[in-house]
Amino acid sequence: MADALLLSADEIRALGGRVLELVAEYYGSLNTRPVLEPASSELLRATVAEPLPREGAAFDDLLTTLRDVVIRYSRHNGHPRFFGYVASPGTPIASLGSLLGAAMAVNVTAWRSAPVATELEHVTVGWLKEMLGYPASAMGLLVSGGSMANFSGLAAAVAAKAPGNVLRDGLIGGPRLRVYVSEESHFSVAKAAGMMGIGEANVRQIATDEAFAMNVAELRHAIAEDIAAGYLPICVVANAGATATGAFDSISGVAAVAREHNLWLHVDAAYGGFAALAPSSKHLFRDIALADSVALDPHKWLYQPIGCGCILYKDAAAARAAFSHSAEYTRTIGLERDEAFAFWDYGPELTRPFRALDLWLAIKFIGVDRLAEAVEENIQCARYFAELVAGTDDFEMLAPVGLSVFCFRYVPRNFAGDLDVLNEKILVDLQHSGSSYVSNAKLRGKFALRGCVLNYRTTRGDMERLLADVRESGLRLSSRSEL
Repeated sequence: MADALLLSADEIRALGGRVLELVAEYYGSLNTRPVLEPASSELLRATVAEPLPREGAAFDDLLTTLRDVVIRYSRHNGHPRFFGYVASPGTPIASLGSLLGAAMAVNVTAWRSAPVATELEHVTVGWLKEMLGYPASAMGLLVSGGSMANFSGLAAAVAAKAPGNVLRDGLIGGPRLRVYVSEESHFSVAKAAGMMGIGEANVRQIATDEAFAMNVAELRHAIAEDIAAGYLPICVVANAGATATGAFDSISGVAAVAREHNLWLHVDAAYGGFAALAPSSKHLFRDIALADSVALDPHKWLYQPIGCGCILYKDAAAARAAFSHSAEYTRTIGLERDEAFAFWDYGPELTRPFRALDLWLAIKFIGVDRLAEAVEENIQCARYFAELVAGTDDFEMLAPVGLSVFCFRYVPRNFAGDLDVLNEKILVDLQHSGSSYVSNAKLRGKFALRGCVLNYRTTRGDMERLLADVRESGLRLSSRSEL
């Protein structure tokens, strides 16, 4: 190749064909690979570290590294028994969209920079609103993920509910602002409050009920208590699928309290939002239109590549008040109405990738009915696991199954040791075994093995295998004298 920057069409076809073969090989092997092949940072660093390359390498050598190092030692979120965290398995069709998007290198800042990409983003965000049952008149845009979506929703709340212009002038004097979340809230809300100057200490956690949903009576009491103490409540965040448990707050109950006190209602549906597609869970979203803003993550339950979140605002003007800025280098000239649209007026980013391409392509290729079937099957797999646990005498569930999250622990008969210590050791052992992978949570003071079904490859047989894997590990570890 005479110039690695200027590849010919034939050269691109030759290299691209070999990469696509590797991609196909990878997808075809997911069911038989270990979820994770253990490796130390020392091993990996020694494998990949090298001096700054001055000349290009042979593509054959790079393919070997991709296959034997990058793929081999990655944690495979697409494995049917990867239940850790809330991670997308990805889809073959979206990976092809990513290839085209990277080739085009579109910067979706505004309509003038990316006319088709802007229109595709409007279309796909409209589809997301329809899936959720959110008003068609709402404004929305794609962001990097749930954390940025929560940040954006909170910024809009500050612009709408704080006295004066806090975003311009800062928090100068006046009462301290207060934000309310449940004990099950994602930490990104408190982190956003800290970044905005509200202060993480002013994000007040509200106790949850037996299903780990926000206690609405406690919320009402906390707001009244804070008002009496001189605080200014501005926002309450409801969970539509909490990260740790999958718990779903009463949107109507929380919204009623928000209306009483003129608070902004933000719903964190980053994990659970697309459960609105599933017949068994659709009813949970009947009041979603009461929310002033909603965080979603297509890179979770729509199986998109990482980096595709979404923020919806019921009132576009509130978002514009939070984010709109101008400079001579961004001033639109000769454009009016829709063609003068700029994403930076509604979110924190200026430079933005073509996130809508993968999403549009996947929805068009797969169809929303098939996506709904996959989400429903994920939920049913989690419920099946709870049934399996209920039929044993050496396991127990630590929370109701909320959507597709399940929290449990191994409780061997006649075990006199520390169950938290035992289950922590099971977690580590399981993650290194390569057969099944779960994460962890702390619920009511108890250490829980936590799983989330978020993979269209996962079957009920995989749930049975997970239980067997945990039992095998537990039997081996619980017999050790140090426990």
